[in-house]
Amino acid sequence: MPFPPGGPTDYVARLVAQHVSANLGQVVLDNRPGAGGTIASKAVANAEPDGYTLLYGSSATLGIAPALYKNVEYDPIKSFAPVALVSRVPFVLGVAAAVPANTLSEFIAYAKANPGKLNFGATIGTPPHLVGELFKVTTGADIYYIPYKGAAQAMTDLLAGQMHMTIEGATTLLAHIQSGKVRPLAVMSPQRIPALPDVPTMLEHGYSGFPPASWTGVLAPAGTPASIVGKLNAAINDALQSPRSARISPSSARRRRSDPRRTSPRSLPSKPRNGPPWSRIGGEARVGGRLATFAGAAPCPALSTSSGQHERQVSCRVRGIPHLAHI
Repeated sequence: MPFPPGGPTDYVARLVAQHVSANLGQVVLDNRPGAGGTIASKAVANAEPDGYTLLYGSSATLGIAPALYKNVEYDPIKSFAPVALVSRVPFVLGVAAAVPANTLSEFIAYAKANPGKLNFGATIGTPPHLVGELFKVTTGADIYYIPYKGAAQAMTDLLAGQMHMTIEGATTLLAHIQSGKVRPLAVMSPQRIPALPDVPTMLEHGYSGFPPASWTGVLAPAGTPASIVGKLNAAINDALQSPRSARISPSSARRRRSDPRRTSPRSLPSKPRNGPPWSRIGGEARVGGRLATFAGAAPCPALSTSSGQHERQVSCRVRGIPHLAHI
């Protein structure tokens, strides 16, 4: 697991692991966060292809990290054997209840009228981070970014009013929206979602080009025998249909739009590092061996996962400018 315990990705993985354990034997979830998920991904890429070591991957670890970081030491396509797609979760832009804005237009206007006074937070290099930066670039809203080690800590600060904006999955925010602690302003999906039918899309507000959702799935090291992949795929699909995993079941998906489904290994994205929008969001991203940059963006210094200027360089790659000048 590339992320800390307690976050939404960790929670879903544990639900699936509990059911798989009942069918195939004990499954131990080993949390190895850090470096944008590359630590855990590298560990699985180098593991024996025997079906005993698996990666709970996502658009962050297999789509963003290889484009954002230099020398991740694994290939998101060649290093893994896809096992099963677990979920696809639409993004929702929400604000803390105390923020004086009831619509997206009001929020953008308030952010522009109060430059640097609002903030948003997310784990460095994850979809919420990069989509948040894309929102700032697209709208011109001056919103300060706060890096977090995990999604659980960021959500705690949002609910306490210490963080003002978030862009997270619908499954993560729905309960807090229903309690009135988070106010949804827009969804990133092309159409409104059943769980939040009154919340307009970014397209309705006149903004296009935002990634609609993030995905998660299970992968094995490359070279894992097809018979083992098939057995794991069947067990995970059974887990998604099990009452024990009711919160990510199809009936719950219609309510929360986490959209789990019975899938084949081929259902996982086949070219996570080449397709939009992650390579476009990054200020400088390696795509097909070439460099893709923002129009007019200055080149960024090479980003190493051990760099002492980690946050400054990530910021540069996301926006094309080093806006964390205080670090």
